[in-house]
Amino acid sequence: MTSARPVAGEPERAFTLLGPDGQPYRSPIPGALGGHRRGRLYGQLDCPSALQAIARGHYVEHRVFFADEITAIAAGYRPCAVCLPTEYARWKANRESITTS
Repeated sequence: MTSARPVAGEPERAFTLLGPDGQPYRSPIPGALGGHRRGRLYGQLDCPSALQAIARGHYVEHRVFFADEITAIAAGYRPCAVCLPTEYARWKANRESITTS
């Protein structure tokens, strides 16, 4: 099992995540969720749709990371319909109820 602690003499690894205000910050812990800045969506790091886009050479330059779902939502991102279908359905139903009210 590998340790998350830095090895003596090596610089501590830092990851860039987006905060609830949508601004990037440095974190010693990698993000739990990935997202796409232009599409304003977030999903699992192993999302088949995102991995397919990355393999085609797209998506990477606009990729963002979040510590958790609460932060992604606070930053104005929506759930991915592919890897988070339940969360997406809930988001879509809430959005439709707001626009029809």
